[in-house]
Amino acid sequence: MKIGFDAKRIFHNTTGLGNYSRDLVRIMATYYPENHYFLYNPKPAKINRLSLTPQISVRQPQNWVHKKIPALWRSKFITDYLKKDNLDIYHGLSGELPFGIQNTGIKSVVTIHDLIFLRYPHLYKPLDRKFYTLKFKYAVRNASQIVAISVQTKQDIVKFFDVEPGNIKVVYQGCHQAFKKNYPDEFKHSISRKFNLPQHFILNVGTIEPRKNAFNIVKAIKNTDYQLVLVGRETPYALEIKKYVTQNNMQNRVQFLKNLNLKELAALYQMADMFVYPSIFEGFGIPIIEALYSRIPVITNAHGVFPEAAGPHSYYIDDVLNPEEIRYKIEEVYHHDNRQRINDSFKFVQKFNDDKIAGNWQQVYNQTIQKSYL
Repeated sequence: MKIGFDAKRIFHNTTGLGNYSRDLVRIMATYYPENHYFLYNPKPAKINRLSLTPQISVRQPQNWVHKKIPALWRSKFITDYLKKDNLDIYHGLSGELPFGIQNTGIKSVVTIHDLIFLRYPHLYKPLDRKFYTLKFKYAVRNASQIVAISVQTKQDIVKFFDVEPGNIKVVYQGCHQAFKKNYPDEFKHSISRKFNLPQHFILNVGTIEPRKNAFNIVKAIKNTDYQLVLVGRETPYALEIKKYVTQNNMQNRVQFLKNLNLKELAALYQMADMFVYPSIFEGFGIPIIEALYSRIPVITNAHGVFPEAAGPHSYYIDDVLNPEEIRYKIEEVYHHDNRQRINDSFKFVQKFNDDKIAGNWQQVYNQTIQKSYL
């Protein structure tokens, strides 16, 4: 089977969509080497985090006009390349498909990660919302198969785009192998020294923005001795948190980290006492999976997608905007023996193992191809 992927995020994104795209290609090449995988990259790569194997070929625009306008190549003229490579499947990994894909004879799959721009429109600029809506609507109207990364996202696709539920499959995402390894104490000590970490700390990972709701973790630990480490790209929202930290003399208890490599981040998870993730809404919430593989307790939102990711043995907050409730759950974790919960959660998270994810995708591709013969 010849499978093509929209590879923009693979070679140009270091976080969520990039990690998702790289992991998908990696596990498919590992577990289904009989396929051939084509990565369509619109411009010279900025990052190199995917090991290329003989089963993986990279394609870039050749025409000088297409090189000058890579976005146009990716959204339109790429179809000529797809036909030349005689693909069986083209997979849009981030909610997009090229215009005219339905006229090529090539079956298409699109992954929809979330529709947060429709659920919480105030978090996005009007022009961005319009662009995302048009792009996603085109993709779900023209894809041979729509795939949602969670049941929550599937429900949102049905709600906002009036798609029949039977036309959407759910395929969960896994996480990078780095989070499934046990790191030696010597390496953890080196990380602790490098970042001047406390012996015990609460961890939160993710872009520091309003939707992720890290501010309320800080408020929750205001009148305690708890230590908090926030890891992620900073936005103006982070400046608000830092101002609050300074005003309340919490500088020695709240630490901001960014630009960690995967190995450092994975070790940091394993060093933490717990993972607190009071995000208001997510399409899935991959940091939760990373924490469960790291064998630490998880506290997260009781609503939306979060129970899908965190499973039945995590701790849940009914109102993530209430700092007192967050503080209560943190205290509950600290005051209880969590060994059984951690073990049970580790068993739960095995459903996101690479072999299972790869098998689910191979089934989707096979079934999508078969549709052309009905």
